[in-house]
Amino acid sequence: MGDVTITRIWEYYGSVEMTPETFFPESSPRTWEAHSSWLEPHFVDSETRIVNSAIQTWLLRSEGRTILIDTGVGNHKERPYSPVWSRLDTGFLDNLAQAGVRPEDVDIVVNTHLHVDHVGWNTYLDGRAWVPTFPNATYLMPKADFDFWNPANEHKPRLGRGNQNVFEDSVAPVHEAGLTKLWEGAYTIDGNLRLETAPGHTPGSSVITLESGTDRAVFVGDMLHSPVQFVEPDANSCFCEDPAGARATRRRFLSWAADHNALVVPAHLGGHGAAEVVRDGNGFALKGWAPFAPHTETPKDAR
Repeated sequence: MGDVTITRIWEYYGSVEMTPETFFPESSPRTWEAHSSWLEPHFVDSETRIVNSAIQTWLLRSEGRTILIDTGVGNHKERPYSPVWSRLDTGFLDNLAQAGVRPEDVDIVVNTHLHVDHVGWNTYLDGRAWVPTFPNATYLMPKADFDFWNPANEHKPRLGRGNQNVFEDSVAPVHEAGLTKLWEGAYTIDGNLRLETAPGHTPGSSVITLESGTDRAVFVGDMLHSPVQFVEPDANSCFCEDPAGARATRRRFLSWAADHNALVVPAHLGGHGAAEVVRDGNGFALKGWAPFAPHTETPKDAR
């Protein structure tokens, strides 16, 4: 897109062990039924009625730098209250290598927020210690999320204990190594890429806008987890800390994307991974999918 190349690096694709009603309690069953032709099978299993999700990293090359947006779940992490993500053993770094990137080549890591499935590969287990995976990178973390998820501050998140151990094994080691940049409000990465706070899902949730030449894209993290939220933009996931804020943020950035013909790139969409949208009454509709090859199966070594 313009002078920026985008590559999808995947870690996991498959069930998140939740039905649409559990994952998106504010969504209408009629919406899932009406759009089943494109929601199945990539976003919901037609037989089990369980939501499918992708864990993936967006690799960007911009102005000579290598940038990763979100770092997935990671290997060997103890997640007692998030069993889907506990003790994974995936070939994520091999997939990154297939794209021509070694850990030491990465210049910038962007964590859109600090949930369990967005910071895992910030670190890896070296003996008995968690150490930064990308030793030459600056890790851009929203300060509001850093403060919110720091156990020392004793916040009581909507996610409950689902993020247990995450700060200790995937955030603190990077910060203690002096590799983090805690930003607030907005942060310019380069002439093509800009970070902006988009609170709601978490206090520090952020998006990355890409504007290069005539091309536009917005990497929205967990602003939405399913394309059903294109057509029902007020339907939050069950994990949003501030439901009203999440709805306002989603409408704001989907409106910007529709008005600027921008590709919407969420963190967790399987299938083609991203889409363009248009306004449709009080909501939005799909204009077209991105040309990424769709995920078809979970890697065999994921568990």
